[in-house]
Amino acid sequence: MQLTEQQVLALAPDNGAASNGKKLAQAKNWPLLGRSPRALWGECQGSGSKPYQVRVDLADFASKCSCPSFKFPCKHALGLLVLTANQPDLVQENGEPEWVGDWLDKRVDTAAKKEAKAIAKADAPVDEAAQQKRAEKRSERVADGLAALQVWLEDLVRNGLARLPAEGPGIWDQQAARLVDAQAPALAARLRALADLPGSGADWPEQLLAELGRIAVAVRAFERIDQLTPDLQHALRQYIGYTVREEDVLAAGQPVQDTWQVIGQMVEDNERVRVQRTWVKGQHTGRHALLLQFAVGAQPFGQSWLPGSSFNAELVFWPGAAAQRALLKGTASPAAASSQFLHGVDFARLLDAASTTLAQYPWVERCAAVLTGITPVLHAGRWFAVAADGQALPLAAGDHWHWLALSGGQAFDVAVEWDGTLLRPLGLFIAGCYQPLSGGQLWTN
Repeated sequence: MQLTEQQVLALAPDNGAASNGKKLAQAKNWPLLGRSPRALWGECQGSGSKPYQVRVDLADFASKCSCPSFKFPCKHALGLLVLTANQPDLVQENGEPEWVGDWLDKRVDTAAKKEAKAIAKADAPVDEAAQQKRAEKRSERVADGLAALQVWLEDLVRNGLARLPAEGPGIWDQQAARLVDAQAPALAARLRALADLPGSGADWPEQLLAELGRIAVAVRAFERIDQLTPDLQHALRQYIGYTVREEDVLAAGQPVQDTWQVIGQMVEDNERVRVQRTWVKGQHTGRHALLLQFAVGAQPFGQSWLPGSSFNAELVFWPGAAAQRALLKGTASPAAASSQFLHGVDFARLLDAASTTLAQYPWVERCAAVLTGITPVLHAGRWFAVAADGQALPLAAGDHWHWLALSGGQAFDVAVEWDGTLLRPLGLFIAGCYQPLSGGQLWTN
């Protein structure tokens, strides 16, 4: 394992847990330490007479501790991981204690039962007539809602965009509410998010028109959805807000077995819901996958994928054109961590791949890639990612001085998100160790 302290602290649920975890990362606090190919564990001496038992699954870095904390990972799990990152020789390979092995076996058993339950639910007999009737009724409501949206969009453009900064979010919220009533919740959320664009910058009209155009294409496509390919139908319905049950993904999605490298992670707050986007890349297939997790308020995410780590698993991709989102099938097993990215591309190949994806699925919001040999450059007040041949792409706002300091101005392969306009750096390897950039949570004292 080539863990770094920065990687570990990116898992912290808040600044306090990160700070307390660093304080616990001293050998004197751990009378028992050990590791196996599957896990890390340790006993941390607390304020009471009985030490806390801490274990970490090396496949997805999920953890469990006997302390009463409601934070995940807790300060003890963070302390164990920071200690392992900074002083790996202290954590010797050993036989798993019973309390570690039982926990790991229970996780495997729970995942197997969940998968079996999902498959059984997908295979269960259904009232096809009633299901068809519900689908038709929803389709009618969505069609009516999109028809009204089309009229609204035409009026918006006809009346001009110059007045929008003074209008405020009200007009967007009102139309979004109508889409919620029409059972198109994802499209409603996209429309509501556009309220922040008017007046946000010099090029806000171009950005707004591009997003409105994307929505208009979806409206027109739904009018003739029966003429689209099944994959594009799936993709369009998901863009509008039709949900796909996990059991249906397992039953109808595309399974891909590989060794997956976690190339980067983004965490965003969307009102009361936090969204975690974890990008992984198959070492053999070269395929990118997006693992999405959601958490309400301060609740932890279900899995703790650690950027820079690798795991062996079968992922099942959501049905649909240019599918990126995937679901873990069963359980993952830890794989040897790599000291570098594999399958890097240059700017031209990134843009070619993005344009090919857009041709298949016009509503793709972002894609991930590993760009070879780039460095951040500040020019005329704006940051750019610049390749050795001088080609450049603009960077999203962020602390790119951190990237520049880590790299010393040298070119490195960097994992990025590309949304068609801006690059968001996720992380890079320096001296064989993964360093997260502005894409994830990084807590400091």
